[in-house]
Amino acid sequence: MEKPVLFEVQDEIAVLTLNRPERRNAINQSLLVHLYDAIDEVATNRQIRVAILTGKGVSFCSGIDLAVIGSENLFDPRGDGRDFPEVIGACRKPVIGAINGHAITGGLEVALNCDFLIASERASFADTHARVGIQPGWGMTQLLQQAVGRRMALQMSLTCQFVSAQRALEIGLVNEVVPHEKLMPRALEIARQILEAKPDVLAAIKELIEFRDRTTMQGGLAEERRTFMKLLENSRLRR
Repeated sequence: MEKPVLFEVQDEIAVLTLNRPERRNAINQSLLVHLYDAIDEVATNRQIRVAILTGKGVSFCSGIDLAVIGSENLFDPRGDGRDFPEVIGACRKPVIGAINGHAITGGLEVALNCDFLIASERASFADTHARVGIQPGWGMTQLLQQAVGRRMALQMSLTCQFVSAQRALEIGLVNEVVPHEKLMPRALEIARQILEAKPDVLAAIKELIEFRDRTTMQGGLAEERRTFMKLLENSRLRR
C-alpha cells in the first residue's frame, strides 16, 4: 500500500506529493503524520535545500476528510503538540506550493502555508469553512488576507465561492499560472534557481521577510486557535 505522502529527493530538491487521489487528497491523521515527518526531514536534512509540495490526481487537497472528523486527531496528529503552521513554520528552507488542482478549505490553508505558489491552469481555490460549519484552524484568517488583502479575503471566506487559477493570479494568491503539463517542470526550474543562492544567506533572507509578518500575525493565529477550541468544546457539549 502506498504511503499517503510520497517523498522524493533529487539534487537537493525534495518533492512532497499528497497521495490520496481516490479521496482528492483529503486530510486524515495518517496523511498529516507523514506530511509533518516529511517537512521535518526537509528542515533537518542538510542534503535538502528546497522543497516542492504538490498533489497526486485531479486535486491538490480537498481539505479535511469529513469522514474522520471526531474520530481522528487532526490538530495534534503526532501527539507532540505541533500543528501544521508550527511544523512548516519551523522549516527555514523554501517550500514551493505546486498547485495541480483544487485547493479547498483546509487544502487552501495547506497551500497558504507554503512560501509561494505556482498553479496549474486547472487549479482552483476556495474557502468553504463557513459553508461546512468548521472554524479555520491552520491560519486561513491571517494568511489569506496577507496574500490577497482584507477585502478579497472577506469575499472569499464569506461567499465560499471558487476562484479560478487566472483569478488567483490577478488577486495575488499565486505567483504564476502555467499549462498543467508544465507545472512540475516550472516548479523544479524555480527550485534550481533557488539552489544557486548561498544557503545561509537564503535562510536569513527568508527569516527576515517572515519576521515582519510574525510580529503582527502571532496574535491573530493565537486568537484563531482560541476561537477554534472554544467552538469545538461548545459542539462537544451540545452532543
